[in-house]
Amino acid sequence: MSASLQAFQFATTARCSVSRARCGLFHTPHGSVATPCFMPVGTLATVKGVTADQLRGTGASMVLANTYHLHLQPGEAIVAEAGGLHRFMGWDGPLLTDSGGFQVFSLGDINRIDDRGVTFRSPRDGRRIELTPERSMAIQMALGADVAMAFDQCPPYPARESEVADACRRTHAWLERCIASHSRADQALFGIVQGGCFPELRAESARVVASMDLPGIAVGGVSVGEPVEEMHRIVRQVGPLLPEHRPHYLMGVGSLREMAVAVAQGFDLFDCVLPTRLGRHGTALVGGERWNLRNARFRHDHAPLDAGCPCPACRRHSRAYLHHLIRAQELLGKTLLSLHNITHLVRFSRAMARAIREGCFAEDFAPWEPRSPAAHTW
Repeated sequence: MSASLQAFQFATTARCSVSRARCGLFHTPHGSVATPCFMPVGTLATVKGVTADQLRGTGASMVLANTYHLHLQPGEAIVAEAGGLHRFMGWDGPLLTDSGGFQVFSLGDINRIDDRGVTFRSPRDGRRIELTPERSMAIQMALGADVAMAFDQCPPYPARESEVADACRRTHAWLERCIASHSRADQALFGIVQGGCFPELRAESARVVASMDLPGIAVGGVSVGEPVEEMHRIVRQVGPLLPEHRPHYLMGVGSLREMAVAVAQGFDLFDCVLPTRLGRHGTALVGGERWNLRNARFRHDHAPLDAGCPCPACRRHSRAYLHHLIRAQELLGKTLLSLHNITHLVRFSRAMARAIREGCFAEDFAPWEPRSPAAHTW
């Protein structure tokens, strides 16, 4: 077993007897991550509007940052000079860096893709940037996160089957190059399954990526505009094809029902910009619903946002006060709602874990029932 695999062991600690849902522990050099786990997104070495100490208070255990954006600003050399990403951002828990592959999708209008890699025009200053598997690995090794993601091509939705097949071929070839160039033993490399909405391409991609026997495996190319029913179908198809002894990461997903559906298929890790994006726009996640705190109905409502939530917004402030902050465009309102929303998703992940351990996941979270996104008993 390689040094990397030894440092990043994954152990299943409990299982659901009805579904493929499981609890686990993923060990990293900066601590163990209990799964299922929601990872807040800190694209530019910060979860927007939230300090590292505040982030710890939400219960978050692992955070995601982005290779492409950190390469543009401030540059990986400065992060490495500071002692790595953990020290640079003041976060001492596990970190994961995306590869820049998602920007192949999201910045499709300013890039050019070929078998060598992707060429961008910087949205900051227009300079030419070439991102290859080797360059992505070099940047991520300099950043020093616990988990680095393989450089992949995420095809858009919709796309022709021939286009998705070409993206899969390129993704698999790039994965081999990532493996060849990645040499940091204290950093795990995860491969990514692609294939769009085409079952045969998904199955083949899962087979290829799993055969590399990396410390973890991710499924990408979901939550990119496809109908939610297609996402569920992909999750249900691919989940059983992933190696049982590795953590399974569903990229870019952070809504309650979709997380529950994925956990039922054996997925362990999730990330999404949703909680802070909603918070910045005055929206709170409460009981599986989205509440717009700008609404006049909250003006005289002096109850806590969610009486069962331990976050600062709920412990210390009322709905009326949060309404006031958002209407007055005070930064504190955005921070408090972001903290609440992150806490909400972390609590939901922990509630699923508790239900798995107690043998009631199937009853409490029933993700296979269209009208049962989750029980509100958590």
